[in-house]
Amino acid sequence: MNNNIIFLALSALLFALCLPAEAQQPKQIPRIGFLSLNSVSSTATYANAFRQGLHDLGYVEARNIVIEWRYADGKSDRLAGLMAELIHLKVDVIVTAATAPAQAAKQATSTVPIVIANHNDSVGAGLVASLARPGGNATGLSNMQIELGGKRLELLKEVKKISRVAVLRIPSAPATLPQMKEMEAAASALGVRLQPADWETPEDLENAFSTMVKGRADSLITFSGPRFGLYRTRIIDLAIKNRLPAMYPDIQYVDSGGLMSYGAKTADLYRRAATYVDKILKGAKPADLPVEQPMKFEFVINLNAAKQIGVTIPPNVLVKADRVIR
Repeated sequence: MNNNIIFLALSALLFALCLPAEAQQPKQIPRIGFLSLNSVSSTATYANAFRQGLHDLGYVEARNIVIEWRYADGKSDRLAGLMAELIHLKVDVIVTAATAPAQAAKQATSTVPIVIANHNDSVGAGLVASLARPGGNATGLSNMQIELGGKRLELLKEVKKISRVAVLRIPSAPATLPQMKEMEAAASALGVRLQPADWETPEDLENAFSTMVKGRADSLITFSGPRFGLYRTRIIDLAIKNRLPAMYPDIQYVDSGGLMSYGAKTADLYRRAATYVDKILKGAKPADLPVEQPMKFEFVINLNAAKQIGVTIPPNVLVKADRVIR
């Protein structure tokens, strides 16, 4: 009888000890994969905006969320390997931007949710079925770069009387053709001629600008894309060296010394991407989350750059600017 009592007492004690241990087992911390075609330094502003967006929603890195950062440093052939790493780590959501990384993510998985933080044609690239109903495992935010070509050209013409605009582009980039079509339609309406200046590698940039000068271009518009971001400073320096008034697709160019930019606030897109991650972690399906389009666009002018290239910004253009760097 005594042995039975002791056994029951020990069993009860062990059961009681096990209960709090089970109750205190930590929840599995969500793991986010962040895949960029660019370098750490060129993506820092956007990565920090994404972190801030998560923080605003109550997520703190290394406390209640883990972010696996992967950067391809401009080498698209590294994307598949980096995606394989993220899949092996069993990430809950993948955050990426631009066509090549988003396609690498789609090719690697049809089940892990993908949030494309910054893209110009997710439907045309086959990443989603439609903006309203993405329909697969990917959704995200559009930067509307293609649709803004005409407005950029219009603003450039208001700054300076122009007739021949050089277009710095990467022929192999998926968005080049639709961006060029949009720009050509706007150029025809504004009575200006477009002069393509192509590059693929950083070594091509000098030749691209030589082509502009030989073709007597009187201004410049650059297309958007990860490779442009990697060589942003070099592009700006060449534009100033050749005294070309330039319109850029993103505010980072102007903050880095470029003349003008018009577009959605890219950092805001990355900050908003955090809301998609939050919804997905709480059970939402990417297929049911519409691709968000920006509601506000920002026009920024750098008067220091204007002085360097000898351009005077008219007062009627200055008043349109959301921000003027003096």
